[in-house]
Amino acid sequence: MTFVIARSVDDALAALAAGARPIAGGSDLVVGARHGAFALPTDLVAIDRIRELGEVTVTHNGLQIGAGVTHARLMVEETIVGSYTSLADAAALVGSPATRNVGTLGGNVMNGSPAMDTGAPLVVMGASVTLKSKGASRDVPVRELWSGPGQTTAAGNELCTSINLPPTAPNSGSAYVRLEYRRAMEIAVVGAAASVTLSLDGLVTAAAVALTAVAPTIISVDLELGGSKVDDETFASVAAAASAQAAPISDLRASDSYRRHTVGVMARRAFEAAARRARGETIGVPVNRSLGIGASA
Repeated sequence: MTFVIARSVDDALAALAAGARPIAGGSDLVVGARHGAFALPTDLVAIDRIRELGEVTVTHNGLQIGAGVTHARLMVEETIVGSYTSLADAAALVGSPATRNVGTLGGNVMNGSPAMDTGAPLVVMGASVTLKSKGASRDVPVRELWSGPGQTTAAGNELCTSINLPPTAPNSGSAYVRLEYRRAMEIAVVGAAASVTLSLDGLVTAAAVALTAVAPTIISVDLELGGSKVDDETFASVAAAASAQAAPISDLRASDSYRRHTVGVMARRAFEAAARRARGETIGVPVNRSLGIGASA
């Protein structure tokens, strides 16, 4: 086994070209290996000391988040909390404080779990990832990145270097909520993110909802809400669409029918919170804690 510490992206790409696998916080890779889900790779390259992967940068195209930015930073970063709030909601619910301090957004995204908390917020906000290899670079919408549970369309020699978010529209807000049995070290049973943009007279001009842990990948909900009022009828429509379009499985944590029902509830709550934020109301991060959703302890 070999272990290399990369000091630059070029160093990391050279190691990947030679067959190494990247590791940053290791919160997915190490835990999975310990549980026997897979063997540790023969060759590893540590990317946690690459400075540019830990940067959050406002650009003319929106926001660029380095793949090495931790969940602990995402939940307090001013620009993210202010304009991309659903991502902060999700980051605040990941694992435990120890996990949030080492786990990275890039690692979460590239792990490809349909139960990842950050995935649905990235989908509703139209995010993409930058994948680099030696001599090449490409941007891939996150909706096209995940191909199945734990699977992505990235090649083995490609490194996710950033997650890119477009500018947010005026009078818009987003939120992420999930069903919780307990507050810490919980994998999402179901979750939902919503993004809502309102007109000056308070009608919905754009909306997106994405669901966590109810299909082989994070899925978007097909909605037709243009011109709708922000009212109980619209909330009920969102809930019904989410439940109808989910494709959950039964496992030790929940049955498929329970997931199908509760994901509709979570979608409604996420949409309502996003609309309230779009109106200018302050709802603290994460929504689960501010509105008393999920476990109390």
